[in-house]
Amino acid sequence: MAYEKKEQLYEGKAKKVYATDDPEVVIVSYKDDATAFNGLKKGTISGKGAINNRMTNNLMRRLEHKGVPTHYVEELNDRETAVKKVSIVPLEVIVRNISAGSFAKRYGVEEGIVFDEPTFEFSYKNDDLGDPLLNTSHALALKLATREEIALIRKYTMMVNDLLKGFMKEIGIDLVDFKLEFGKTSDGTIVLADEISPDTCRLWDEKTHEKLDKDRFRRDLGGAEEAYEEVMRRLMGE
Repeated sequence: MAYEKKEQLYEGKAKKVYATDDPEVVIVSYKDDATAFNGLKKGTISGKGAINNRMTNNLMRRLEHKGVPTHYVEELNDRETAVKKVSIVPLEVIVRNISAGSFAKRYGVEEGIVFDEPTFEFSYKNDDLGDPLLNTSHALALKLATREEIALIRKYTMMVNDLLKGFMKEIGIDLVDFKLEFGKTSDGTIVLADEISPDTCRLWDEKTHEKLDKDRFRRDLGGAEEAYEEVMRRLMGE
């Protein structure tokens, strides 16, 4: 179906969102801009927008097929996708399978410890406050979501972890950790939103443990473009 792109509704760190002629559908346009540390570090990863768009859509379609409802509607071109219009639940959900990043720093442990079971955490999606960690009772106190919505988000998140780990294992990649966001459609249905990409996942080559994600940008390791392209090539056989 052809959606007519109308006025810009929003611009975030990595994406722009446009209205369409359908009030229930918006167009997401992915940018090459890269940010880290809540926007304090800025740069560009050439080609990232197209890779993240196509990779997200590939994974969303596969997750949808396995029973996880998503906002995905239709890929329009390399950088743009039609998605269901949602109001984002202001909870970022972080799942960790292996110690890395802020977890290692916060708890004073080395990177690379494989957990017996995944950790699950929420952060309050609020840049001004630096996305602080919170628990379920905080989320309920702040009225960020209902108890039923939180239970559903948790259920879907653990499904996504199991499925994504499997998808990545098939292509020789360890899913270290990742961040998800959920949204509510106009009828209140909770769906997986935002993106699943090397921007939002830590991905390590299972043999060499080479980092194939945004840490290459965050930590000035170089080779970010090549890492993103490598994940895309393995995932989509390109």
